[in-house]
Amino acid sequence: MSNSSKPSSTDEKRGLTFPCEFVIKVFGLTSDEFENNVLQLVRKHLPDLSGKAIQNRPSKDGKYLALSITVNVTNQAQLDAIYRELTSDPTVLMVL
Repeated sequence: MSNSSKPSSTDEKRGLTFPCEFVIKVFGLTSDEFENNVLQLVRKHLPDLSGKAIQNRPSKDGKYLALSITVNVTNQAQLDAIYRELTSDPTVLMVL
């Protein structure tokens, strides 16, 4: 039996086994630019991401928009790169 099929200890600590489906939550001010920017940034890493993978929910007063993006990632490095890309964008207020 090979150890190469086992998740790394870092992945086990996080409870992730790759490849996996993961939901990224992104928050920003409501604007056409915000949702388009987020979609473009994620597609840099996942070019086949469907528009159906994104759900949006405006805040009660409509000032903010919460996006839930379901992604299929192959490893932790890919997921980390997506988070770095999103958190560096000025239209993004928070990423969970």
